[in-house]
Amino acid sequence: MAVLAESGSNPDVELLYDINGLAKDAPHWFDRGMEFVGEYGLLLAMVLLVLGCWWSVRRRGGEGAASSVAALVWAPLAAGLAVLVNVPIRGFVERPRPFVDHQGLDVLVSGKTDFSFVSDHATLTMALGVGLFVAHRRFGLAGIALALLEGFCRVYMGVHYPTDVVGGFALGTAVVLLLSPPATALLTPLMKAVERSPRAGWIVRRRTESDGRKDALLRSARKPVESEERDLAA
Repeated sequence: MAVLAESGSNPDVELLYDINGLAKDAPHWFDRGMEFVGEYGLLLAMVLLVLGCWWSVRRRGGEGAASSVAALVWAPLAAGLAVLVNVPIRGFVERPRPFVDHQGLDVLVSGKTDFSFVSDHATLTMALGVGLFVAHRRFGLAGIALALLEGFCRVYMGVHYPTDVVGGFALGTAVVLLLSPPATALLTPLMKAVERSPRAGWIVRRRTESDGRKDALLRSARKPVESEERDLAA
């Protein structure tokens, strides 16, 4: 990877200069906005999107609510796992940041001293986007779109090569999809148990009046049994 980064005829480097060159022609305020969006804004947007998806699934309810929430819980877990997997990958590849080997880049974020391949931001956002897609198609498409925008921003900011971003997209997607079957197999029964809980069931689906009546009937049915048990114990 380091050899590729040193080659000025490498399409990866050429695309880096083409995209980052947009930052040089853009107004200062626009670059500052892209800096915030690429560093923090899109990550925050992904968190809000996950919460919005959870709220939608919860309100919809139905028999598949537990499995949908289980898939949704897997999305951030997979994203965190993908970032952890990236730690040894970065240490093995040891690709320097683009601005270390190439002059003339407009670097919008200073202080980046770690290795470049693969992009944590791209890995994290794509894992969340694909995880959302598994849980809810409409929210997932929006998440994937935000991840693609995140990848563009990282190159625009001069802190990653395009292949760093593509590698992050591939890593995030692979972790989500490859581990999704066992993860959902473990999480779905857990979410079904949560759904049956009178106190925590709201996490999986919205409580309704019929749910309240069922809980009241269950409590009233338990009282005679509990009273008999106390009498026998006495």
